[in-house]
Order: sequence, then C-alpha cells, then structure tokens
Amino acid sequence: MSKGDIAKQNFMNGYNCSQAVLLAFCEDFGLEKETALKISEPFGGGMGRMREVCGTVTGMFMVIGLAMGNDNSKDNTTKKNVYKSVQELAAKFKEDNGSIICRELLGFQKNNKESYVPSERTNEYYKKRPCPELCKYAADILEEYLKKENLI
Repeated sequence: MSKGDIAKQNFMNGYNCSQAVLLAFCEDFGLEKETALKISEPFGGGMGRMREVCGTVTGMFMVIGLAMGNDNSKDNTTKKNVYKSVQELAAKFKEDNGSIICRELLGFQKNNKESYVPSERTNEYYKKRPCPELCKYAADILEEYLKKENLI
C-alpha cells in the first residue's frame, strides 16, 4: 500500500486529516503512534476545526520536520531547507487542489457557531467531503518527495 492509501484508510477509520497523514509516516521516523496522534489532533479541520490551513497539509509539514529538522536552534541551514521543502509541498498541493485552506477546499464561506464540534462520520459526511482523497493526495506527494530527497 502507498502512504496515500494508508492515510486515506486512517481517515476512514476515524482519525482527523492531520492525524491520518502523520500516522502514515510515523514508523519511518521512529515516532510512536500514540505520540503522533496526540501531537497532530489539534490540527484537524484546518487547525482545531477553524477551517484554516488544511490538516493534511499540516500533517505533511510535521513529517517534513521529522525527516529534515534538528534540535539545534542555531542551525539556520536546517531551517532554510525545511522551510524550502514546506513551501514546495504547499505550492504543489495548492497547484493541484486550488488551495491549502480547509474552508476553501470544502467550499465553506465561514464557520458555523459550533465550529469546535466535530461532525459525525456518516456515509453522507464522506459523500460531501474531499477529505479522504486529500489525505491520500497529501501523503502520496509527500512520499514521492521524501523518496526523491532520499529521506525514506
């Protein structure tokens, strides 16, 4: 299975979009599943369901941090390379999907009053949302990028 297939399945199993993407890659970088799920949970629904940056995109960025980041605060070379990768992946995602903003991808004008309440996962939910396919897409382009850069 591709990382995209795994990410899509993760989403279909009830994980949010950000969790679905990060979880597809956590084993590659020695990140425990439970930690990955906790770290990425706030980023679902466009950051806490605020419909801002798509959770699949933030999931990709977390994986880039795992693959390329370091813990030396003075190493601007690493930051430069990480930021370059983030910008390349965001541009590719936007080029192919029209946006990296959750509400724009979903066709929403603005949030409702109870935007913090997660939607129930029903057959109707999956029919009207592109989220499973966006999880697949994000993980697939990330996997391709990481292989090209010899990071996995």
